Amino acid sequence: MMMKKNASFEDFFILLGFSNWPHLEVVLFVVILIFYLITLIGNLFIIILSYLDSHLHTPMYFFLSNLSFLDLCYTTSSIPQLLVNLWGPEKTISYAGCMVQLYFVLALGTAECVLLVVMSYDRYAAVCRPLHYTVLMHPRFCRLLAAASWVSGFTTSALHSSFTFWIPLCRHRLVDHFFCEVPALLRLSCVDTHANELTLMVMSSIFVLIPLILILTSYGAIAWAVLSMQSTTGLQKVLRTCGAHLMVVSLFFIPVMCMYLQPPSENSPDQGKFIALFYTVVTPSLNPLIYTLRNKDVRGAVKRLMGWEWGM
Repeated sequence: MMMKKNASFEDFFILLGFSNWPHLEVVLFVVILIFYLITLIGNLFIIILSYLDSHLHTPMYFFLSNLSFLDLCYTTSSIPQLLVNLWGPEKTISYAGCMVQLYFVLALGTAECVLLVVMSYDRYAAVCRPLHYTVLMHPRFCRLLAAASWVSGFTTSALHSSFTFWIPLCRHRLVDHFFCEVPALLRLSCVDTHANELTLMVMSSIFVLIPLILILTSYGAIAWAVLSMQSTTGLQKVLRTCGAHLMVVSLFFIPVMCMYLQPPSENSPDQGKFIALFYTVVTPSLNPLIYTLRNKDVRGAVKRLMGWEWGM
């Protein structure tokens, strides 16, 4: 008879990760390490450049700096642990460490969903309300929107992670994932988790589907405005900036929807690992490249910064 036992702070979990494919672990370690370094360098580059160059002190680059910092925190909350597990035989994480990891992964993921909505509103105001843009996107209001993104993420995560760790874990401590994540933890419970699954679906709908609808609505209005533009130069600039943001939105929301908008019982653990690997490793490393490639503002800022350094 299986005894029900709530986990305590002395307990630990074993993150199985990709142990079913031991021949892939070394390859995955190298590939993930490269993507992680690209994420660190690319996002730090955007943050530092946006801070140093006064021409980039605009709402768009203020929010982009927030997104870069968020991506740095998001990847760092799970990837170092994954690299350690891939490199050596030790694949354990303490109960407290698992709680902290789950909290930050949920908080930062939720904050990114909200921040992407804020960024789409900024693009809507720039394209559809250009004469009122400076009033609509006042620096104080921009700081308030950024703060709201972070606060909503951390507040929501506090509630949801608490619900997850309240369930009794009566099975083994083998987490079939590479980080502590809600569907994988729910599978460890021997009690009915339908209430938790329903909560997960509701929260995912609020912070995934609703933001996605708002983003698509903003870009629908932008597309309508773009079609009526007479200036080819203006049209190209709008398509560059908005196209980059739409690509980032797609890379983040599509895998997250595949992961969280279906019950954990219907989600294949192996499929979930590779989906999570995409939005925790690949997407944050691509964001800086998407926003900086063919971006005249960034190229101009780099030239000014290099010219300033050479002139010192």
